[in-house]
Amino acid sequence: MYNLLENLIIFSAGEGRTILDEIASIYRKAENGEDVTSRAYQAVRSILKTASKYGFSGNLWKSTVALYIAYNENPFSLSAERNDSVHENIFAKRDCNILSEIFNFDLSELDKVLKTDCFELLKNYESDEPVSDAGKVINKLCNQLSSSENFYEDISQFYMENGVGVLGLNKAFSVDTEHEEPYFVPVRTLSQIKLSDLIGYQVQKEKLTGNTTAFLKKKPANNVLLFGDGGTGKSTSIRALANQYYDDGLRIIQVYRHQMRYLNKIITAVKRRNYRFIIYMDDLSFEDFETEYKYLKAVIEGGLEQRPENVLIYATSNRRHLIKETWKDRDDMEHDGDLHRSDSIEEKLSLADRFGVQIYYGKPTREEFHHIIEVLAIREKIMIDFDVLHSEANKWEVRHGGVSGRSARQFIDYIKGTEEH
Repeated sequence: MYNLLENLIIFSAGEGRTILDEIASIYRKAENGEDVTSRAYQAVRSILKTASKYGFSGNLWKSTVALYIAYNENPFSLSAERNDSVHENIFAKRDCNILSEIFNFDLSELDKVLKTDCFELLKNYESDEPVSDAGKVINKLCNQLSSSENFYEDISQFYMENGVGVLGLNKAFSVDTEHEEPYFVPVRTLSQIKLSDLIGYQVQKEKLTGNTTAFLKKKPANNVLLFGDGGTGKSTSIRALANQYYDDGLRIIQVYRHQMRYLNKIITAVKRRNYRFIIYMDDLSFEDFETEYKYLKAVIEGGLEQRPENVLIYATSNRRHLIKETWKDRDDMEHDGDLHRSDSIEEKLSLADRFGVQIYYGKPTREEFHHIIEVLAIREKIMIDFDVLHSEANKWEVRHGGVSGRSARQFIDYIKGTEEH
């Protein structure tokens, strides 16, 4: 087995390779009579750690090899993801035959050489960890390959249907910009919120999903600004899109204000991938002395290189105009027959105008607030008279930021946490 990994050409690196190489090295040294028992136990710990990360159960060796295949970004997998493979890739076919042997290797052979029993236990492992989004996709590949008669065809089909690498197997990402190139970090604890969980705001949700659906269908679509009062569901709406449209190829990348100078690099990294990307900026606003907004404006407007058609920008803000306006700006006026706003005001207000779809999320009325309370109480099976709930909710919102969906959720959580059991 240890010679097989060295013979791979296209599948030469990627997540999970370190474990595979270590197992191969242990096997080689053990057959040469070296004592590598402690290294073997460390390798088992690494496999178990990976299983815990993704929620793997069953044969953990096969899961680890499937992980390696699913995350391996190479010319063959990226071409299959874009579904633009015309000719059979003879090098990929050769590698897939080798991967078939590695995948079906009986790891308990190591126990015989090392006189241990731990590798046999990895063949029928039961995990108590929840299966991550990426883990579900890898399990699908693992099951498919376990009964495969043609690794090349099945792996090709997997890439076409699910994509490859970190962008293919996850819904949402933050960005690590500490390196020369942006590194996408999967959000592994994304809440399973759906748009239907957001009570009210029907017009807003329809406008948001309409633009997003058009984008996914490769029809004309706009950048979106969700603005309005705090706690009204703007950020929740964006998170819900990640869950609702993941299977349609939507991926969401959250970028923070201090990372805006890297926007061009982030877009360059994703423009040739076969997904639709929303670059998401939460709570977006700028003070009058901040200049980071110019990076965003440049990306939206486009320069010599047009923004790729598979990228849109969605932002949330409590401000309709994203850049703080000062009295100094207003004093700087020009009079030429008509009254004109100063250049600085025009520049600052023009950023919001670059978002073709602007959706306002206002605070609910008192009646709407009570309705939200009632629906949440029913969902949480809180058996308290609605009139009593309304009265207590009115007291709560006075001390907790006013009427909003957020304060309603916090109130229901408080009631649920203090219920007698």
